[in-house]
Amino acid sequence: MRIAVCIKQVPAVSALQFDPVAKTIRREGVRSEVSAFDVRALLKAVELRAVHGGEVTVVTMGPPPAREALLECLALGADRGVLVSDRAFAGADTLATARVLAAVLRREAVDLILCGRNSVDAETGQVGPQLAELLDLPQVTIARTLAVDLAARTCTAERETDDGIEVVMAPLPAVVTAAEDLAAERFTSSAERAAAQAKPIAVLTAADLDLAPARVGAAGSPTWVLGLEAVEEHRRREIIEAPTPQAQVELLVERLLAHGLFGAWTVERPQPQRPAAPHVVARSGGRDVLVVAETLAGALRPVTFELLHKATALAAALRGRVDALIAGAGAAAHVDALAAHGAARVLLAADDAPLAGPESFAALLAGVITSERPGLVVLPATVFGRDVAPRVAARLGLGLTGECVDLSLDADGRVLQHKPAFGGSVVALIASRTQPEMATVRPGMLARGAPRSGRTAEVVCLAPRAVHERVRVLERRTTCAAAAELEEAAVVVGFGKGIGGPAHLPQVQALADALGGALCTTRDVTDAGWLPKQCQVGITGRAIAPQLYVAVALRGAFEHTAGVRRSGIIVAVNRSAKAPIFKCADYGLVGDWAVLVPLLTARLREVRP
Repeated sequence: MRIAVCIKQVPAVSALQFDPVAKTIRREGVRSEVSAFDVRALLKAVELRAVHGGEVTVVTMGPPPAREALLECLALGADRGVLVSDRAFAGADTLATARVLAAVLRREAVDLILCGRNSVDAETGQVGPQLAELLDLPQVTIARTLAVDLAARTCTAERETDDGIEVVMAPLPAVVTAAEDLAAERFTSSAERAAAQAKPIAVLTAADLDLAPARVGAAGSPTWVLGLEAVEEHRRREIIEAPTPQAQVELLVERLLAHGLFGAWTVERPQPQRPAAPHVVARSGGRDVLVVAETLAGALRPVTFELLHKATALAAALRGRVDALIAGAGAAAHVDALAAHGAARVLLAADDAPLAGPESFAALLAGVITSERPGLVVLPATVFGRDVAPRVAARLGLGLTGECVDLSLDADGRVLQHKPAFGGSVVALIASRTQPEMATVRPGMLARGAPRSGRTAEVVCLAPRAVHERVRVLERRTTCAAAAELEEAAVVVGFGKGIGGPAHLPQVQALADALGGALCTTRDVTDAGWLPKQCQVGITGRAIAPQLYVAVALRGAFEHTAGVRRSGIIVAVNRSAKAPIFKCADYGLVGDWAVLVPLLTARLREVRP
């Protein structure tokens, strides 16, 4: 069995610093490492080789020092490495990168391609699906298990969804992206590192791959970074001191009520600097905004309304129209809601069953873009959006910015896409050279406008052409129904292993219930199986931006706090006054969580309207 693993060398994100004057990331002295999800992909490849035999090839694109990343992978068990290195590749975005990797992989004739679900620096999960599209292969994203049947030429995986698990089967060859628990973490020995020095590493250039300069590097990238802005965090860092735990709780609740708890919040979530919004702008090309709607369990997801509200403002400045695309069983029932939230036209692809997967929906969306020629296309940055948008962008050669937290316009009518990177410590302003511009937007980042009763929309019925979906869903399991709404929650309570064990979860849940909020946790808790992976927040989990985040008995490692840094108010409850969580909190309660949390829960129940 021949397996290729695509990896990326990234800086240690927690050690990076932003230079506010130069507006650049300081990388000097920061160690580099293989992106964490890529390591899990490689380790799974090594496990599969042990079962089926064959060869594992690890591939990376980068400057000559990226050879060190390949050596690390060879030490972990890969058989050989391929370094694709050429000055012509510098400045590549995800699509230009995928083109280079696809050119390498076409030469390899592999049975399976593995990638990480996303890189931990740019936090982009686009290369895997773009590779699948360029190579015309099925894709399975966020796989937490993976088995191969060589005789049947299939692979079977459990993949994470927004609310649970799908068990899927795909024919080989296929592209699979790795979740964090696809393989057990391990570290290399000195003997393995020494042995890696003798393993072969091939170096390929643009000429070796017969790639035209206009298709790679900065020249071949449809998106580019206009600049970086720091996300300024001005936390109060107030430790609430009082003679008794009850008094501590009283003071905290007073402060939260003053900030609008149970009413209208008076504290804004941290935002990067933004250009002033133009009233009306000149723009060449498309002016209409296409919003791709998403449903879950038969209902429109709240992020759809957020996208429509933003699209309405952008379309007004562009003097364009807002269209909404919705497909699948029961789609017609949502026309009125889409119209009430701003859609002037609803493109309706109703069917007796939901569109089967990313390949069929990508074909539908690509056809709509080609025929309707919108100026901007926005999708939710959900499992669905992350699967579909990169395939469409690769198919049509369009620029795509994923995981945006905002969209704005400059004076020339160019859409500026605000994308967090490096654990959310900076936001990149990204623009596109192609039209339509494409973006996925994280749920919960944008305001949701109030619906306007009486508003109607023109309905355009679509007849999607039949597309064979190569990935077959064998089973769907909902493991955490509330997890899908975590990203949109106004209040979230997080907890760590400091609560002692799953037997104490009801006390934390009671606090979340008293606040009317959702529950999240850290990686070590989900690794221990106390909560599903869908509830994990941090660099290797979700990013959330609630108005209020309450951290209970968690240390506050950067890997977790990076996922909550856009919260409006952060409250920390921890026994140790030296816990790092207090450095990024507005208010802190130092003491035994098992005493403070029940007192806080009781007091909140008393004051809640």
